[in-house]
Amino acid sequence: MDLQELKNIASQVRRDIVRMVHACQSGHPGGSLGCTDFMVALYFQIMKHNPQPFSIDGKGEDIFFLSNGHISPVFYSVLARSGYFPLKELATFRNINSRLQGHPTTHEGLPGVRIASGSLGQGLSVACGAALTKKMNGDDRIVYSLHGDGELQEGQNWEAIMFAAHHKIDNLIATVDVNGQQIDGATRNVMNIEPLKEKFLAFGWDVLEMDGNNMEEVVNTLQNAKDKHCGKGKPVCVLMRTVMGKGVDFMEGTHEWHGIAPSDKQLALAQEQLQETLGDY
Repeated sequence: MDLQELKNIASQVRRDIVRMVHACQSGHPGGSLGCTDFMVALYFQIMKHNPQPFSIDGKGEDIFFLSNGHISPVFYSVLARSGYFPLKELATFRNINSRLQGHPTTHEGLPGVRIASGSLGQGLSVACGAALTKKMNGDDRIVYSLHGDGELQEGQNWEAIMFAAHHKIDNLIATVDVNGQQIDGATRNVMNIEPLKEKFLAFGWDVLEMDGNNMEEVVNTLQNAKDKHCGKGKPVCVLMRTVMGKGVDFMEGTHEWHGIAPSDKQLALAQEQLQETLGDY
């Protein structure tokens, strides 16, 4: 796809996010909006993946693990719009007996979801296991994962970071959403995790950086990570600077929209700023 097509998809996904969270009056719009460009680039441009039929083991295809599972609205929208399940199912988000729970789960068998990620801090460990499995099986595809910057305050991440470098898991690209915000405020105030680049380098990773809200830069950086950095003996970390709430001006740059839903009036204002490009669900 060209950049404009990807931007059009991103605009529609952002509309999906605010509509989904508004409809059930719960969910996490801020981080979902900030990570939209990354998720669209990954699923519509970068990854080799097979929506139908969905295979839980992902043999012969790139696979993705969402570790910061609370940003499920963007995950579900991208999965639906790339063909994993019917678009109309987005209307069931967070409903009783829906497959689209607030944090992704596996017991309902939702195509595209390979791990439950309600508890933060576990995704990188799973990604390491999946990437090692691919290497052992002679599968040359790549494992991708996404993590929140506040999520890195969980200690299990750093065990996985050590493990990946020690075992030279160089078919792994882990992206960190560095938006500087978490549920209780700025990450620097809750528990400062900087300097992230120096930490990953010290742990033996290859590190790239990008503006996660610039579609061209996202595509180019992920392609670079895939083509020039994988297979070099080190796991790859992409530090992605984003704006929480990106695309909706009154949601941008504040932790206050980490986990609340817009009112009817706020939804209307948000939709005025987000172009409907592919048709609402």
